[in-house]
Amino acid sequence: MVNFTLTSTTAISASQPLAASELAHAVGADTAWVVQLVEVGILRIETTEAPPERWQFSSTDLQCALEARRLERDFGVNLDTAALILDLQHEVRRLKAALHARGLG
Repeated sequence: MVNFTLTSTTAISASQPLAASELAHAVGADTAWVVQLVEVGILRIETTEAPPERWQFSSTDLQCALEARRLERDFGVNLDTAALILDLQHEVRRLKAALHARGLG
């Protein structure tokens, strides 16, 4: 018997953002989980008045969602903790870049 894996890809760009359902599918979650990511501040949307079906996400958002999913899976953290970890990681990268830009890092 021959086993094979079928893989599909979706282009993500400013002109082709991901819908909430597509983002959820890409990380192996459901749309309710994506809503939670927005609620805890891991993902940001332009307007909170729009329903999740109208939300759009970038490749950077996909990376954040994948990282949050990994933190949940590998370390058993909740999304509030994942949001804190991701925020701290972002701040460390920003500070390192500022030091490097001044020739100190």
